[in-house]
Amino acid sequence: MSWTDDRVSILKKLWGDGHTAAEIAKKLGGVTRNAVIGKAHRLKLSNRVSPIQQNKKPANKNTQRKVVEKVKIVAAPSAVKMQPSAVVKDSPSVSGTLYSLLELKPRMCRWPSGDPREEQFGFCGETTISGIPYCEDHAKIAYQAATRNRILSADKEVRKVREGLVSAETKKSASGR
Repeated sequence: MSWTDDRVSILKKLWGDGHTAAEIAKKLGGVTRNAVIGKAHRLKLSNRVSPIQQNKKPANKNTQRKVVEKVKIVAAPSAVKMQPSAVVKDSPSVSGTLYSLLELKPRMCRWPSGDPREEQFGFCGETTISGIPYCEDHAKIAYQAATRNRILSADKEVRKVREGLVSAETKKSASGR
């Protein structure tokens, strides 16, 4: 089958009317959907949004934002526990020895302790639970089911810590002047 001027004009009209390539191929007869798409491309007819994409509903941005906010709130308590003074208390280790990242071997707990910018920073190193990168004590801290009450109390803890940090920075800047 060749593309005659008559068939090309029909293609242009149907394409412009928004018919799908399959519908155009059926009306023209003797031509495939892909042949219609190829000819439309060669004729540089306007690109159209796929009919499949037209049927999709736009994602609800509010829902996505709420999920991200909840993740941040749930993740915040572990960040609070990462404060150097708090980590020492919440990081029970039988040996009391901290290991560098290079010293860690398989089945050694990867729970960080201290501030990574400090020389005393290290990892727990106790024997891990099978399939989890932490020892039994740290797994209890890391893997907790989020309940509504815990999320709300975590949010309060985060606010307290932030307020404490702000007041500490204010005192520091006031004493440095």
